[in-house]
Amino acid sequence: MEDFRRCLERQERETNERNRRADEINELQRQVEQVLIAVALQDEGNQGRRHGSQVGRLRNVDRHMHSRGKNILEDYFIPTSLYSDVDFRKRFRMQPHLFNKVMHDICNYDAYFVQKCNATGVLGLLSEQKLTAVIRMLAYEASADQVDEIARMGKSTTLRL
Repeated sequence: MEDFRRCLERQERETNERNRRADEINELQRQVEQVLIAVALQDEGNQGRRHGSQVGRLRNVDRHMHSRGKNILEDYFIPTSLYSDVDFRKRFRMQPHLFNKVMHDICNYDAYFVQKCNATGVLGLLSEQKLTAVIRMLAYEASADQVDEIARMGKSTTLRL
C-alpha cells in the first residue's frame, strides 16, 4: 500500500511539473507574439524617412558596434559563454532557445533584422544586437540612450527597430 501511495505522489509531482512547464511555455509564446506584433507595428510606422550626407550635420560617432556584437555573442550565445542560461533568462526574460527561435522568425519576417553590409561594404549590426535592443526596450522600457550603451547602436537606429 505504501508503494502505491508513493507512486501516486510521484505521478502527481510529475503532472504538476508538466503543467508548470506548459504554463511557462504558453507565457513565453504570448511574449513572443507581443514582440512580433510590436516589431510589425514599428516597421509600419517607420517607412519613408531617410537621411543622407548633409551640410552642417554632426560627424558619425564610432560606437565600436562590432566589438559590442562580439561581446554579446561571447556573453550569451556560444557554448562556453560567460553567463549561464539562468543569467540569460533573468536578463532577457526567456530561455536562450526561445530567443534563437524568435530571432530566426523575425529575420524571416523582416529583412531589417538580418546583418547586412552598408554602402561602404562594412558589416552592420548583428541580428543578436538588434533583437537584444528590441527585447530590452520592451521588457525593461529602456530608452534609446540606454540601448546605445547595451548594444552600441545609435538613437535613430534604435528607434527604427
